[in-house]
Amino acid sequence: MAADEEKPGSGSQHIHIGSAKGAFAFGGNSVANNYEAPPQQPTDEQQQLLQLVGQLREELRSFAVSPETSRLTDRLDETQGEIQNTGEASPSSLTRLRQALQDAATAVGLAASGAAVAQAVTALLGG
Repeated sequence: MAADEEKPGSGSQHIHIGSAKGAFAFGGNSVANNYEAPPQQPTDEQQQLLQLVGQLREELRSFAVSPETSRLTDRLDETQGEIQNTGEASPSSLTRLRQALQDAATAVGLAASGAAVAQAVTALLGG
């Protein structure tokens, strides 16, 4: 037995949990209850942004790949996932998307839905 190991029955127990999600119960009479709220339904504005993000994402597939369009694609994916998972895109996510739209302005200007996404993001950020 190694020097740092405990002898069985010595009363010392070491437990390490790296990460966990859900409900857990330990012990003979314990009970675990897990209540999660259902995902929030997107507002009409968020639903519209979700649709426009998907359209722009599809249009970008036909463009040449550049660092700017790659970052924009990443931000579009992030925004889409956030709306689908939580019902809304956070202000920080919208700000990153707006910056990516500005950085890829040349390519986005050629995409029919690029201006519509930019307008929806601006409206959701309040100006």
